[in-house]
Amino acid sequence: MKIIVSTIVAAPMHEVWRSYTSPEDIKAWNAASPDWHTTAASVDLRPGGRFSSRMEAKDGSFGFDFEGQYTRVIPQRLIEYAFGDRTAVVEFAQGSQGVTVTVTFDGEPTHSEEQQRTGWQAILDNFARHVKGKLASE
Repeated sequence: MKIIVSTIVAAPMHEVWRSYTSPEDIKAWNAASPDWHTTAASVDLRPGGRFSSRMEAKDGSFGFDFEGQYTRVIPQRLIEYAFGDRTAVVEFAQGSQGVTVTVTFDGEPTHSEEQQRTGWQAILDNFARHVKGKLASE
């Protein structure tokens, strides 16, 4: 089952790309709800390079590592990666309103398709807000 989420980020492509791939930025935007946060992130953005994000409940009750390996990278256009036995594709497309970021990922059997779509969309929406906030503060 492939699940697709997307958002439009009203920012220059270079800023969208940098914010999506910078560990410091990832720690700021990578959460599906206000009661979660990412406490650590690493990025080796190249085919064969690895990535990891430590996601934790802010109350300390639960945490997990989201990690995998990049399989294809085309700067400012595409990131493909594998995580466990699943894969994801992140596409960046410049448009008249900004950059559309689309993530297509393999669903998993534990949670419903709707739960997965909602969680991944929330993270992507946080990403768009983060980039907008960074640009407003500069």
